[in-house]
Amino acid sequence: MEVGSKAPDFTLPSTVGEKVSLSDYCGKKNVVLSFYYHDFTSVCENQVCQFRDRLADLRTKDVEVLSVSVDSIHSHTVFAEQNKIESPLLSDFNKDVSCKYDVLYDFGDEKGVSKRSVFVIDKTGTIKYKWVTEDSPGNEPDYDEVEKAIRDISGNCESTDESCC
Repeated sequence: MEVGSKAPDFTLPSTVGEKVSLSDYCGKKNVVLSFYYHDFTSVCENQVCQFRDRLADLRTKDVEVLSVSVDSIHSHTVFAEQNKIESPLLSDFNKDVSCKYDVLYDFGDEKGVSKRSVFVIDKTGTIKYKWVTEDSPGNEPDYDEVEKAIRDISGNCESTDESCC
């Protein structure tokens, strides 16, 4: 997936009690799609909490944060409760979405985990920003760069017409 390409749609179980699809936000909200390695790991917890701490401000900019890992929805639920995460944590347990976004890799003995990565997707479903760690699961995105990418999004389709996406 490259900047300027259409983001693949998906539907995944979430911690908000129902399945969430990227297309749910088409014409309505910009999306920060944040992939992380695993629940209950220090760097991943920091990544999810960085977006948690920015969520109120992001939502004033018509942005929703969707965080994805290959952990089960049960793990996500406990992780969200312990860290007071209000935005949806999505379970890519079957690894389909990580594969679609080309962020699935093997780390050590663990086969098929999500690379730490962030995509900013506008209301038309177009990828406007991409960051993927290539060398270390300990690297984190530049959160200020993510916010800059959000500020740069302007003039996108505001309708709910599906032709927008």
